[in-house]
Amino acid sequence: MFVKKYLKWISTLLVLTGILFTNLNYYPVNIYFHGLGVIGWTVAGFMSKDKAILTNFGLQIPLFLIGIYKITVG
Repeated sequence: MFVKKYLKWISTLLVLTGILFTNLNYYPVNIYFHGLGVIGWTVAGFMSKDKAILTNFGLQIPLFLIGIYKITVG
């Protein structure tokens, strides 16, 4: 319970930082922050067996992987 609570707050901070960096046009740093937050929320959803959280954040992971692939390959 203790770990899950802090995982959610840290993940929320990362997601919000990623959104802020997107609005400030700090690319590609925004993808890394937001992506880490999404991974954290996906883990929290898995730990709590929350299907809504897993669906929302779990489906974002491939989208961030596409963005990271685009950055690294060109």
